[in-house]
Amino acid sequence: MAVQVHFLPDDITIEAQPGEPLLAVAEKAGVFIPTGCLMGSCHACEVELEDGTPICCCISAVPFDTSSLTIHLYSDPVW
Repeated sequence: MAVQVHFLPDDITIEAQPGEPLLAVAEKAGVFIPTGCLMGSCHACEVELEDGTPICCCISAVPFDTSSLTIHLYSDPVW
């Protein structure tokens, strides 16, 4: 079952498979998410889910229990 992943504020939606790494989904969609350590420690790739929950994209995957996922990107000028 495919999951619709919606990136805001870019308003880009792409179909992804459950378990697919979020950084790979963003790259496939042409959405840039900055990275640092790629281990979840530096939080350079931190985004927010629709409910405001922060997640690190480098260690997160498309969930199996949903049909859609909204990711709010924000930029940190330091990174």
